[in-house]
Amino acid sequence: MSAESTPEPGIPESGHGARHRGTRRRSKALLITAWTVAGIVVLGGTGVGYVYFKLNGNIKSVDINQALGTDRPTKADNGSENILVLGSDSRSGSNEKLGGGADDGSARSDTAMIVHVYEGRKAASVVSVPRDTLVDRPECTDSDGGTHPAATGVMFNSAYSTGGAACAVRTVESITGIRMDHYLEVDFSGFQKLIDELGGVTVTTTKDIDDPQSHLDLTAGTHKLSGEQALGLVRTRHGVGDGSDLGRIQLQQAFVKALVDQVKQVGVLTDPTKLFALADTATKAVTTDSELGSVNSLVSFANGLKGISASHMTMVTTPVQYDPANPNRVLLDETKSQQVWTALKNDRPIPATATKNTATGQAKDVITTP
Repeated sequence: MSAESTPEPGIPESGHGARHRGTRRRSKALLITAWTVAGIVVLGGTGVGYVYFKLNGNIKSVDINQALGTDRPTKADNGSENILVLGSDSRSGSNEKLGGGADDGSARSDTAMIVHVYEGRKAASVVSVPRDTLVDRPECTDSDGGTHPAATGVMFNSAYSTGGAACAVRTVESITGIRMDHYLEVDFSGFQKLIDELGGVTVTTTKDIDDPQSHLDLTAGTHKLSGEQALGLVRTRHGVGDGSDLGRIQLQQAFVKALVDQVKQVGVLTDPTKLFALADTATKAVTTDSELGSVNSLVSFANGLKGISASHMTMVTTPVQYDPANPNRVLLDETKSQQVWTALKNDRPIPATATKNTATGQAKDVITTP
């Protein structure tokens, strides 16, 4: 398989940032959802009385620290911060008709990103973890106190279905050796409602996309996507390309380019009614770790991210190779992955060599901005 195009290091330096602006705009839909949530809460959470308590009551949280205990990587003391962002593919409740498939009582991490915020809060690197990656899942304790035994050679997204948020964090920390300082999860219906509240997102498709499993049917051309269509687009893997999770990641990156441009055009600051609707939807859409589980905490968290624009984000996919025994699965490229984890531990840019000659999908340039 061809190598994935790797952005240059993500810490902007004087005189060099503009040269890589286009590459650094790549990110993922759920990351922008997370940033949108944080930004909207900064605005909507500045009020008092009803607005504050309404938004505060919307937020769901999980005590990750209690579940994981002290047997964890040491928190970095270099001023950086790491956040695990997950998109849950639970089929329960209102998510069933959106996600496709039946409610089997389980959920998996449909999308996973490790967001590394560099010291100074002016730049970030985002590392996507393909859900089909085969990993060794460590023993973990869920937020209800239940213990789950370790497993070898299982799909990465099974960690969430096995033990929820706490097990997902434990697995990521085991793979990377990096402590996750925060956790943020967005669900299907919340993502859809956010896009609808924003008025939709316009994209151009260079090929037809038809995927009944994600309820998406788009002819080649320009479309203003509703929330349900946008959700279908960031989830589709069978409608275009090679049907791989890596191809889906490419579609998600392209979708975000359009979303970033359009979020800037939404006049929420001059429309208090729209602002509250967005804040209400955003706070209902997320589950956080307990340290972020209040409006005040989210406001403080978001204030620390306000200086990070899309042009100062570097997006890569965890270095993987296709599994020779099963082309529908991928394996960590241990040597190249270690380059990524070492860079993040030391609060340094991810080297271009880390993703050179690694597996990639075949959906690049299927989605463009109009």
